[in-house]
Amino acid sequence: MEAFSRNGLRFQVVDEGPAGADAVVLLHGFPQSSRSWAGVSRRLVAAGYRVIAPDQRGYHPQSRPRARRSYRLQELVADVVALVDAAGVDRVHLVGHDWGGGVAWMVAAMRPDRLRTLTAVSAPHPRAVVNAMVTSQQFLQAWHVGFFQLPWLPEAAIRARGGRYAMAMLKRSGLDDDLAKEYADRLLADPGRLAAMLRWYRAMPLDTATGLRTGAVTVPTTYVWSTGDIAIGRRAAELTGRWVTGPFDFKVLAGVSHWIPEQAPDELAAHILDRIGWSDR
Repeated sequence: MEAFSRNGLRFQVVDEGPAGADAVVLLHGFPQSSRSWAGVSRRLVAAGYRVIAPDQRGYHPQSRPRARRSYRLQELVADVVALVDAAGVDRVHLVGHDWGGGVAWMVAAMRPDRLRTLTAVSAPHPRAVVNAMVTSQQFLQAWHVGFFQLPWLPEAAIRARGGRYAMAMLKRSGLDDDLAKEYADRLLADPGRLAAMLRWYRAMPLDTATGLRTGAVTVPTTYVWSTGDIAIGRRAAELTGRWVTGPFDFKVLAGVSHWIPEQAPDELAAHILDRIGWSDR
Protein backbone atom coordinates (compact mmCIF):
# COMPACT_ATOMS: atom_id res chain seq x y z
CA MET A 1 0.00 0.00 0.00
CA GLU A 2 1.46 3.34 -1.08
CA ALA A 3 -1.44 5.56 -0.06
CA PHE A 4 -4.96 5.61 1.33
CA SER A 5 -7.85 8.04 0.96
CA ARG A 6 -10.42 9.57 3.28
CA ASN A 7 -13.00 12.29 2.59
CA GLY A 8 -11.23 13.46 -0.54
CA LEU A 9 -7.75 13.52 1.04
CA ARG A 10 -4.97 11.20 -0.05
CA PHE A 11 -2.32 10.17 2.48
CA GLN A 12 1.11 8.85 1.50
CA VAL A 13 2.23 5.69 3.31
CA VAL A 14 5.42 3.67 3.76
CA ASP A 15 4.34 0.00 3.98
CA GLU A 16 7.08 -2.58 4.59
CA GLY A 17 7.39 -6.18 5.69
CA PRO A 18 5.28 -9.31 5.08
CA ALA A 19 1.74 -8.39 3.97
CA GLY A 20 0.18 -11.15 6.05
CA ALA A 21 2.06 -10.41 9.26
CA ASP A 22 0.73 -8.56 12.31
CA ALA A 23 0.76 -4.85 11.53
CA VAL A 24 2.52 -2.09 13.45
CA VAL A 25 1.40 1.48 12.64
CA LEU A 26 3.89 4.28 13.36
CA LEU A 27 2.60 7.88 13.76
CA HIS A 28 5.16 10.70 13.54
CA GLY A 29 5.07 14.08 15.26
CA PHE A 30 6.03 17.70 14.52
CA PRO A 31 7.90 18.51 12.31
CA GLN A 32 8.79 14.96 11.29
CA SER A 33 7.49 12.62 8.60
CA SER A 34 7.18 8.89 8.05
CA ARG A 35 10.94 8.85 7.36
CA SER A 36 11.70 9.65 11.01
CA TRP A 37 10.80 6.01 11.78
CA ALA A 38 13.37 4.49 9.38
CA GLY A 39 15.66 3.11 12.09
CA VAL A 40 12.80 1.72 14.16
CA SER A 41 11.03 0.25 11.14
CA ARG A 42 14.09 -1.73 10.02
CA ARG A 43 14.22 -3.63 13.29
CA LEU A 44 10.46 -4.27 13.38
CA VAL A 45 10.49 -5.60 9.82
CA ALA A 46 13.49 -7.78 10.64
CA ALA A 47 11.46 -9.22 13.52
CA GLY A 48 8.80 -10.30 11.03
CA TYR A 49 6.17 -7.55 11.34
CA ARG A 50 4.41 -5.49 8.71
CA VAL A 51 5.20 -1.83 9.41
CA ILE A 52 2.98 1.00 8.15
CA ALA A 53 4.04 4.63 8.58
CA PRO A 54 1.83 7.37 7.10
CA ASP A 55 2.63 11.02 6.49
CA GLN A 56 -0.04 12.51 8.70
CA ARG A 57 -2.71 15.08 7.86
CA GLY A 58 -1.24 18.29 6.46
CA TYR A 59 2.23 16.91 5.77
CA HIS A 60 1.60 16.22 2.07
CA PRO A 61 -0.11 18.48 -0.49
CA GLN A 62 -2.85 15.90 -1.17
CA SER A 63 -3.86 15.69 2.51
CA ARG A 64 -3.83 19.37 3.45
CA PRO A 65 -7.22 20.92 4.27
CA ARG A 66 -7.09 24.65 5.06
CA ALA A 67 -9.63 24.93 7.89
CA ARG A 68 -8.22 24.49 11.40
CA ARG A 69 -11.31 22.51 12.43
CA SER A 70 -10.13 19.86 9.97
CA TYR A 71 -7.25 19.15 12.37
CA ARG A 72 -9.40 18.36 15.40
CA LEU A 73 -8.68 15.13 17.26
CA GLN A 74 -11.77 13.39 15.94
CA GLU A 75 -10.45 13.87 12.39
CA LEU A 76 -6.95 12.69 13.30
CA VAL A 77 -8.36 9.59 14.98
CA ALA A 78 -10.59 8.89 11.98
CA ASP A 79 -7.52 9.10 9.71
CA VAL A 80 -5.87 6.30 11.68
CA VAL A 81 -9.00 4.14 11.57
CA ALA A 82 -9.22 4.70 7.80
CA LEU A 83 -5.57 3.65 7.47
CA VAL A 84 -6.22 0.44 9.40
CA ASP A 85 -9.22 -0.27 7.19
CA ALA A 86 -7.21 0.39 4.03
CA ALA A 87 -4.46 -1.94 5.26
CA GLY A 88 -7.04 -4.73 5.37
CA VAL A 89 -6.46 -5.62 9.01
CA ASP A 90 -8.77 -5.74 12.01
CA ARG A 91 -6.40 -4.56 14.76
CA VAL A 92 -2.89 -3.13 14.85
CA HIS A 93 -0.07 -2.41 17.26
CA LEU A 94 -0.08 1.41 17.38
CA VAL A 95 3.02 3.50 18.09
CA GLY A 96 3.07 7.30 18.22
CA HIS A 97 5.75 9.90 18.92
CA ASP A 98 5.14 13.53 19.93
CA TRP A 99 1.89 14.65 18.23
CA GLY A 100 1.60 11.13 16.85
CA GLY A 101 1.62 9.92 20.45
CA GLY A 102 -1.21 12.29 21.29
CA VAL A 103 -3.26 10.89 18.44
CA ALA A 104 -2.38 7.35 19.49
CA TRP A 105 -3.70 7.98 23.02
CA MET A 106 -6.98 9.22 21.57
CA VAL A 107 -7.29 6.21 19.25
CA ALA A 108 -6.72 3.92 22.24
CA ALA A 109 -9.36 5.77 24.27
CA MET A 110 -11.96 6.09 21.50
CA ARG A 111 -11.38 2.98 19.35
CA PRO A 112 -9.70 0.30 21.48
CA ASP A 113 -11.41 -2.30 19.30
CA ARG A 114 -8.90 -1.51 16.53
CA LEU A 115 -5.76 -1.93 18.66
CA ARG A 116 -3.73 -4.83 19.97
CA THR A 117 -1.25 -2.66 21.88
CA LEU A 118 -0.21 0.97 22.31
CA THR A 119 3.30 2.36 22.62
CA ALA A 120 3.32 6.11 23.27
CA VAL A 121 6.63 7.93 22.93
CA SER A 122 7.41 11.39 24.32
CA ALA A 123 3.68 12.07 24.70
CA PRO A 124 2.02 11.41 28.08
CA HIS A 125 -1.67 10.70 28.49
CA PRO A 126 -3.49 14.04 27.90
CA ARG A 127 -4.89 14.15 31.42
CA ALA A 128 -1.45 13.50 32.90
CA VAL A 129 -0.19 16.58 31.05
CA VAL A 130 -3.05 18.73 32.39
CA ASN A 131 -2.41 17.49 35.92
CA ALA A 132 1.33 18.13 35.63
CA MET A 133 0.75 21.68 34.40
CA VAL A 134 -0.70 22.64 37.78
CA THR A 135 1.65 20.57 39.93
CA SER A 136 5.04 21.05 38.23
CA GLN A 137 6.92 23.15 35.65
CA GLN A 138 5.21 21.39 32.75
CA PHE A 139 3.35 24.57 31.75
CA LEU A 140 6.66 26.36 31.21
CA GLN A 141 8.23 23.39 29.44
CA ALA A 142 5.36 23.32 26.94
CA TRP A 143 5.56 27.06 26.12
CA HIS A 144 5.79 26.33 22.39
CA VAL A 145 2.30 24.78 22.39
CA GLY A 146 0.72 28.13 23.21
CA PHE A 147 3.12 30.07 20.97
CA PHE A 148 2.29 27.92 17.92
CA GLN A 149 -1.41 28.71 18.34
CA LEU A 150 -0.84 32.42 17.67
CA PRO A 151 -1.62 33.83 14.21
CA TRP A 152 1.28 34.57 11.76
CA LEU A 153 3.94 35.07 14.48
CA PRO A 154 5.14 31.40 14.59
CA GLU A 155 5.58 31.38 10.81
CA ALA A 156 7.57 34.61 10.98
CA ALA A 157 9.77 33.27 13.78
CA ILE A 158 10.45 29.97 12.00
CA ARG A 159 11.43 31.81 8.80
CA ALA A 160 13.52 34.41 10.66
CA ARG A 161 17.12 34.82 9.53
CA GLY A 162 16.62 32.46 6.62
CA GLY A 163 15.58 29.60 8.86
CA ARG A 164 18.53 29.86 11.24
CA TYR A 165 16.16 30.50 14.14
CA ALA A 166 14.24 27.30 13.37
CA MET A 167 17.46 25.33 13.12
CA ALA A 168 18.73 26.75 16.43
CA MET A 169 15.42 25.88 18.12
CA LEU A 170 15.59 22.30 16.86
CA LYS A 171 19.23 21.93 17.93
CA ARG A 172 18.36 23.25 21.37
CA SER A 173 15.71 20.55 21.65
CA GLY A 174 18.33 17.87 21.05
CA LEU A 175 18.59 17.23 17.29
CA ASP A 176 22.04 16.95 15.78
CA ASP A 177 23.17 19.48 13.15
CA ASP A 178 22.23 17.39 10.12
CA LEU A 179 18.71 16.52 11.24
CA ALA A 180 18.08 20.04 12.55
CA LYS A 181 18.99 21.41 9.13
CA GLU A 182 16.88 18.78 7.35
CA TYR A 183 13.81 19.55 9.45
CA ALA A 184 14.33 23.32 9.26
CA ASP A 185 14.74 23.15 5.48
CA ARG A 186 11.51 21.15 5.25
CA LEU A 187 9.65 23.79 7.26
CA LEU A 188 10.86 26.55 4.93
CA ALA A 189 10.62 24.73 1.60
CA ASP A 190 6.83 24.53 1.50
CA PRO A 191 4.83 27.36 3.15
CA GLY A 192 1.67 25.26 2.80
CA ARG A 193 3.23 22.43 4.82
CA LEU A 194 4.32 24.79 7.60
CA ALA A 195 0.85 26.34 7.86
CA ALA A 196 -0.76 22.89 7.94
CA MET A 197 1.64 21.64 10.61
CA LEU A 198 0.75 24.60 12.81
CA ARG A 199 -2.97 23.97 12.34
CA TRP A 200 -2.54 20.92 14.59
CA TYR A 201 -1.72 23.36 17.39
CA ARG A 202 -4.28 25.98 16.34
CA ALA A 203 -7.05 23.39 16.48
CA MET A 204 -6.25 22.58 20.12
CA PRO A 205 -8.66 25.15 21.63
CA LEU A 206 -11.45 23.41 19.73
CA ASP A 207 -10.54 20.16 21.50
CA THR A 208 -10.12 21.32 25.09
CA ALA A 209 -13.18 19.47 26.36
CA THR A 210 -12.24 16.34 24.40
CA GLY A 211 -8.78 16.22 25.97
CA LEU A 212 -10.10 16.75 29.48
CA ARG A 213 -12.60 13.92 29.00
CA THR A 214 -10.08 11.45 27.60
CA GLY A 215 -10.86 8.15 29.28
CA ALA A 216 -8.59 5.53 30.75
CA VAL A 217 -6.86 3.27 28.24
CA THR A 218 -7.62 -0.44 28.51
CA VAL A 219 -5.28 -1.87 25.86
CA PRO A 220 -1.79 -3.11 26.87
CA THR A 221 0.33 0.05 26.90
CA THR A 222 3.97 1.10 27.14
CA TYR A 223 4.98 4.72 27.67
CA VAL A 224 8.54 5.68 26.71
CA TRP A 225 10.06 8.90 28.09
CA SER A 226 13.59 10.27 27.91
CA THR A 227 15.38 12.28 30.58
CA GLY A 228 16.69 14.80 28.03
CA ASP A 229 13.23 15.77 26.81
CA ILE A 230 12.94 19.55 27.28
CA ALA A 231 9.23 19.57 26.38
CA ILE A 232 7.92 16.80 28.68
CA GLY A 233 8.90 16.74 32.35
CA ARG A 234 9.17 13.78 34.67
CA ARG A 235 5.95 14.62 36.52
CA ALA A 236 3.72 14.23 33.43
CA ALA A 237 5.59 11.07 32.46
CA GLU A 238 5.20 9.46 35.89
CA LEU A 239 1.49 10.37 36.13
CA THR A 240 0.63 8.68 32.84
CA GLY A 241 0.08 5.24 34.37
CA ARG A 242 -2.87 6.57 36.37
CA TRP A 243 -4.91 6.67 33.17
CA VAL A 244 -4.09 3.16 31.94
CA THR A 245 -6.18 0.34 33.37
CA GLY A 246 -4.74 -2.35 31.11
CA PRO A 247 -1.22 -3.81 31.46
CA PHE A 248 1.24 -0.89 31.62
CA ASP A 249 5.00 -0.35 31.45
CA PHE A 250 6.88 2.92 31.91
CA LYS A 251 10.28 2.97 30.21
CA VAL A 252 12.92 5.67 30.73
CA LEU A 253 15.78 6.32 28.30
CA ALA A 254 18.56 8.13 30.13
CA GLY A 255 20.42 10.88 28.32
CA VAL A 256 18.21 10.81 25.20
CA SER A 257 16.46 13.95 23.98
CA HIS A 258 12.86 14.36 22.83
CA TRP A 259 13.77 12.83 19.46
CA ILE A 260 13.73 9.20 20.52
CA PRO A 261 12.88 7.58 17.13
CA GLU A 262 15.86 9.26 15.48
CA GLN A 263 18.36 9.04 18.34
CA ALA A 264 17.56 5.71 20.00
CA PRO A 265 15.81 3.59 17.34
CA ASP A 266 17.18 0.26 18.56
CA GLU A 267 16.17 0.85 22.17
CA LEU A 268 12.74 2.09 21.13
CA ALA A 269 12.20 -0.85 18.79
CA ALA A 270 13.15 -3.21 21.62
CA HIS A 271 10.49 -1.67 23.87
CA ILE A 272 7.89 -1.89 21.10
CA LEU A 273 8.75 -5.54 20.50
CA ASP A 274 8.58 -6.25 24.24
CA ARG A 275 5.07 -4.78 24.37
CA ILE A 276 3.98 -6.68 21.26
CA GLY A 277 5.52 -9.90 22.55
CA TRP A 278 3.78 -9.54 25.93
CA SER A 279 0.41 -9.20 24.23
CA ASP A 280 1.05 -12.31 22.12
CA ARG A 281 1.69 -14.58 25.12
